[in-house]
Amino acid sequence: MSAKRSASFAGLLLLLPLATAQSGAWGQCGGMGWTGATTCVSGYTCTFSNPWYSQCLPGSASPSPTTVGSTTAPSSTATVGLAAAAKAAGKKYFGSATDNPELTDTAYVAGLSNVNDFMQITPGNSMKWDATEPSRGTFTFSGGDAVASLAQKNGQLLRGHNCVWHNQLPNWVTAGNFDNATLQSIVTTHCSTVYVATRINYILYSYSWDVVNEPFNDDGTWRDDVFHTTIGDGYVALALKAARAADPAAKLYINDYNIENTGAKATAMLNLAKSLLAQGAPLDGIGFQCHFIVGSVPTSFQSVLEQFTALGLEVAITELDIRMTLPSTPALLAQQKTDYQNVIAACNNVKGCIGVTIWDYTDKYSWVPSTFSGQGAACPWDENLVKKPAYDGIVAGFFS
Repeated sequence: MSAKRSASFAGLLLLLPLATAQSGAWGQCGGMGWTGATTCVSGYTCTFSNPWYSQCLPGSASPSPTTVGSTTAPSSTATVGLAAAAKAAGKKYFGSATDNPELTDTAYVAGLSNVNDFMQITPGNSMKWDATEPSRGTFTFSGGDAVASLAQKNGQLLRGHNCVWHNQLPNWVTAGNFDNATLQSIVTTHCSTVYVATRINYILYSYSWDVVNEPFNDDGTWRDDVFHTTIGDGYVALALKAARAADPAAKLYINDYNIENTGAKATAMLNLAKSLLAQGAPLDGIGFQCHFIVGSVPTSFQSVLEQFTALGLEVAITELDIRMTLPSTPALLAQQKTDYQNVIAACNNVKGCIGVTIWDYTDKYSWVPSTFSGQGAACPWDENLVKKPAYDGIVAGFFS
């Protein structure tokens, strides 16, 4: 054997242990007590299934399991992305809310930009009144533009949020003591200016707007805010008309929480929708926030959705999360998976339910812990950006 051939054969011998140390397609590659190969042949990736079994599957791996206290809880095993599942089910999008501070987190942005999971983005705070018109007649769009630019870069849809809301208002609005005519002019100017700016810059990506947010108390009465107190019920139609004039193409929504169950608040919203449509007001849809608690998802949700689509309106889940009392446990995560599946299935079963937005995709940036003491773990990804069983529940809901 020549020296050259000898060297080549020796090189192959060096590579042989590496090749034979790989599991074949669909073979086991990990799990408690597993002593065999932990890598896979080309085209396959070792994918976590449960604490006792990992398998060589085509494509990329699921993330590592989530640790819950001292117990290892299974993470997602789904191989279909959330947006891909929504599209396959005939929905327009699956998306996530986001906010400007987390856009400095490169790992987070990479996840948010994965169009296999997210085909839509909602700015959580940067398009609200205090962010866009902090003083009368002085507008700034830098925060909203950052979110909209990301959506544009990724080819994702944008949901504007929001124009008129009782909360996060600058002091000049709430304490201005404006008369009816002046406040109507202020509302019209605010909505028109914000929507025109969004339409001009991001016309291909701006799908819809939460024009009026949370107009009702839980008992179905109107909120006693500056808009209703000064203008009356007509402020809703006023804002919708201003939005339509500024952005003729966008879908215009009223958005609220606790309207997912039959009761006074859902009835008040339904009556408002009927009244606005009778007036010829430009209302296109109703947004259901769906900030739920594990184990307490309303069983009447689908029938409520159908009441609104029967009016010719589209509906959307706009702010979905399902929180639990901490610490999370495997049992709570399993129930959360079921709850997510049931919520998505309700939307999936209603043709006019056009899409779903989770209120940020990761527990790392969830609003829940700072709002509800002792509660959290509400999102489909944990604080380490690892998919939870809830992810699989969402996928299953779209294929129910």
